[in-house]
Amino acid sequence: MTDPAAELDAELADVRAPQRTLDGERLITVFSRLVEPIGRALPTSSEVVLHDLSLLPNSIVAVFGDVTGRRVGDPATDLLLQQAVTGFTEHDLGYETLLSDGRRMRSSTMIIRDVAGNPVAALCINTDISAWMAIKQIADVMVSVAGVKQGDGPVPLPAPSRVESKEMFVRDVDELASYLINQAISSIGIPVPQMKKEHKLQVVGQLKARGLFLLREAVEMIAESLEVSRFTIYNYLNELGSTDEQDDTRSNA
Repeated sequence: MTDPAAELDAELADVRAPQRTLDGERLITVFSRLVEPIGRALPTSSEVVLHDLSLLPNSIVAVFGDVTGRRVGDPATDLLLQQAVTGFTEHDLGYETLLSDGRRMRSSTMIIRDVAGNPVAALCINTDISAWMAIKQIADVMVSVAGVKQGDGPVPLPAPSRVESKEMFVRDVDELASYLINQAISSIGIPVPQMKKEHKLQVVGQLKARGLFLLREAVEMIAESLEVSRFTIYNYLNELGSTDEQDDTRSNA
């Protein structure tokens, strides 16, 4: 007699990460050697990070610079984890992100593919632009002062613009899981003890779409957070899988 939970575990394991290819191994080797030279050519406020996508979630294999404080063996961001499920984009250049300490960054993520077009690695460049934003703020004030008549009083500093971070940089898998789970629960707007099954199903659906089930202990962590059993999470996943199949059938009809 087969164990439904074991079968589902096997299915989730199959989608954990892209498979490594021979050409992929060669590309990882080449780009690992390029991380430091690229980093040295950039301002000291930048870092270069290489992810081996076959090692997700702990995918960092080379780092130069210390903007986010991450090291080899640390996990991917939530953005890369989600793309492992939804499909990797070609490149995402010059987007703004925010670190937990409030520093603002300009980031770029480039997906490296093998000769067959399979995603192999992600080369990421993150630049701390906090100092430049402070200089811009001062410059804006100086320009404003130049246009103020004597006696008009001091010119107030402009309020810093609010940035919605597109990506979360973490140091370990537990931190990544906690971030995604808390974000999904908060989006429902109902405390966990007051949630009904439909609400918890929505949380699991969000986490599935964002790639959390690529983490090996995801089922246990989500079950604990939603105050249900591990097998309840498997049941939710089965229900979501049935819904996905029905949607695929309708779209192909």
